Amino acid sequence: MDATILIVDDSPFIVDGLAAILTRKGYTPLSANGGDDCLSVLKTVTPDLILLDIMMEPMDGWETLEKIRENPVTKDIPVLMFSAKKITPDEAREHSMNIDDFVSKPVSPAQLLESIQRIFSRRNDVLLARLAAQDKGMDTTIIDEYALLRKNVEVNRNLLSVLRAASGIDLPGREVSREDRDAIRNLEDKVYAEERRLREIHDLVEKVQPPVLETKKPEGL
Repeated sequence: MDATILIVDDSPFIVDGLAAILTRKGYTPLSANGGDDCLSVLKTVTPDLILLDIMMEPMDGWETLEKIRENPVTKDIPVLMFSAKKITPDEAREHSMNIDDFVSKPVSPAQLLESIQRIFSRRNDVLLARLAAQDKGMDTTIIDEYALLRKNVEVNRNLLSVLRAASGIDLPGREVSREDRDAIRNLEDKVYAEERRLREIHDLVEKVQPPVLETKKPEGL
């Protein structure tokens, strides 16, 4: 593996630890000490993936993400967010479209590498499907829709699990605010609707480039 991954965190200890994990797996790690440094690095380097911490100062991860997506040169770089901070329903709702996955600190090597591989595999599947469609003279609009839906389903499934765990909604006797309960229910409905549409177009995409994607209805409240 020769993919370049930019690690953005204001803790040198975290950066060194993540860099060691990535190096052992064959990736080429780069580092940025915070959001401003990240944007400076991106002026000269285009990594294959960005690992972006949320809790940074003075520019936090969400603001950094927004600036990455606003720049035409960097807007399509996949971003894997990570944080020790519990993500809120509002953050999930506002930013889920702009991230490619989320992992919580402390990050285990297995969890981190699995997430990275999932992102790269998803993007590679979509690229191959788009190229195959173009070779066959097919309209790639359905591939574009599939790419967006597949990312959204995988990201939102993960965020849903994170939110359920953070709220304790599955624990007997745990009191959960109506706001959090409604937010989780709304995200469940969104994931279910996206999965349903994904199943509808799955066969069309599979004729071009067979993807592997398990779809299932999220557990209800």
